[in-house]
Amino acid sequence: MKGHTSLLAICATPLLLAACGGGFSTVSVPVAPSKPDAVPTSKPSTTTPAPVVNNTPIDIKLLAINDFHGNLKSGGSVTIPDPADTTKTIKVAAGGSEYLATWLKTLKAKNPNHIVVSAGDLIGASPLLSALFHDEPTIEAMNEMGLELNAVGNHEFDEGSTELMRMQNGGCHPTDGCKAGTTFGGAKFKFLAANVVDNKTGKTIFPEYHIKEFGGVKVAFIGMTLKNTPAIVTPAGVAGLTFKDEADTVNALVPKLKAQGIESIIVIVHEGGTQLGNLNECKGVSGEIVDIVKRLDTAVDAVVSGHTHQAYNCQINGKLVTSANQYGRMISEIDLTLDPQTRDVIKSSAKNIVVSNDVAKDSAQTAIISKYDALVKPLENRVVGTLAGSLLKATNPAGESTLGNVIADAQLAATSGATVGAAQIAFMNPGGVRADLIPVAGQVTYGQLFTTQPFGNTLVSMMLTGAQIKELLEQQFVGYTNNQPSNRILLVSNGFSYSWDSTLPAGQKVDTANIKLNGVALSSVMNYRVTMNNYLASGGDLFTVLTKGTNILGGAQDVDALEAYIKANANLAVPTLNRVVKIK
Repeated sequence: MKGHTSLLAICATPLLLAACGGGFSTVSVPVAPSKPDAVPTSKPSTTTPAPVVNNTPIDIKLLAINDFHGNLKSGGSVTIPDPADTTKTIKVAAGGSEYLATWLKTLKAKNPNHIVVSAGDLIGASPLLSALFHDEPTIEAMNEMGLELNAVGNHEFDEGSTELMRMQNGGCHPTDGCKAGTTFGGAKFKFLAANVVDNKTGKTIFPEYHIKEFGGVKVAFIGMTLKNTPAIVTPAGVAGLTFKDEADTVNALVPKLKAQGIESIIVIVHEGGTQLGNLNECKGVSGEIVDIVKRLDTAVDAVVSGHTHQAYNCQINGKLVTSANQYGRMISEIDLTLDPQTRDVIKSSAKNIVVSNDVAKDSAQTAIISKYDALVKPLENRVVGTLAGSLLKATNPAGESTLGNVIADAQLAATSGATVGAAQIAFMNPGGVRADLIPVAGQVTYGQLFTTQPFGNTLVSMMLTGAQIKELLEQQFVGYTNNQPSNRILLVSNGFSYSWDSTLPAGQKVDTANIKLNGVALSSVMNYRVTMNNYLASGGDLFTVLTKGTNILGGAQDVDALEAYIKANANLAVPTLNRVVKIK
């Protein structure tokens, strides 16, 4: 943002504020003492004086992120209201641990009574720089920037609960060792999982909550993941675990906390919702988080949420509820005021702050990134297979691309087995295909695959009826907002075909009789197993019908599926573009 004043410097202005928007441990944080009452000049008493009672309210600052997904490097952006004209929007370069650390230091300096928390998916589905080292770089980065708590998300289970324990406790990876050359020390911050129970022991796999004292007042932070985690991760990752209802879990803990004299309760949960407004609004909020919050005990004061990669700043059922976008591009700055007498929260407010890239980089984070950048090069250059020609992301008039078709074929191959999804059809969103796959001397590398699919999405298989598949295809032509293209033609796997006509009305562009699987027209009432990535499965790109799928099963990461497919098909041919036909 050359030529512009730093967002860090101007975020405090009124104009941009609208745009920027189980065991436990106890930690005490000192606060400046209040002035003592005036001392009388009378003769000293021989009796012990009553202790001075602090009646001064205590202000604390809670700084929250969510869905970081190992995004150590910057490169993304967020859309915010234009400070010069709030009827318009602008894009601001945001994210990256170098800038996130700087912003956190600045915000922490505003109040010595602070805590930094994450609402899950801190790791998992990460870019190459972190993922190739089993997310050890992200843990190291978070240790350095002072994260204190992370409520585990579904992606924390991508490599299983044993590996998640290693993230907390440290030690080298059982197969790959410690690639950085030194023993991995583990997280200095605490993982929380109040609703995740080990079936063998009957206990939670991590502490249910953490207690921190501010000026003598205890505040409890309950951490959880979404109860539907088993439906969206691989079965092996959550084997032997039970995920309990979020609201029921919190409500059962409230009496235990009150018995310890705790009245201030904050919930950090990896579950969320969506809304239609800007980063500091709450227009038409919907989703699982709404039901959860409405069922929470009145003793809960605020909820930090995540999972949906959204930004919102809400009041739901009398409780403050926040979410800070994704990839470290925002921070929810939450200010709470505690009454030292009642020990309860008496005031709360929040704003989502953009982690803009127009501030100084944190040198410690730069050193971490540089260290792993040097180590990742040999892995990045590892040859994974051979291609007969270049696979391009550019689409033909019907909406097909050679690379998109191969990715869809790879996802179908990864989930067609009886135990991994029994899929018959795969769909890929075109926006997820980020770069051409061009072989060098016929070879492609792992780094190239990661550049092609950098999001770390996981595969999801579900049951859809023929009628729902027809609805899905019609949703390809539902217009976007914010001047984005109106058509998002899905990339389809081999064996699936259909035709569409741009001149026909919305909802009637796809010829039902021509929707075929292996040459046979789909039945509107029959069920079909369909695979897509988790972004699409959650209704991404306005494909809302996919949220109605049943018998859902999580699968491998998309880039792993692509690697396996290329490995299994030496000198992979460039596919013919004949699966989708545009009539007019």
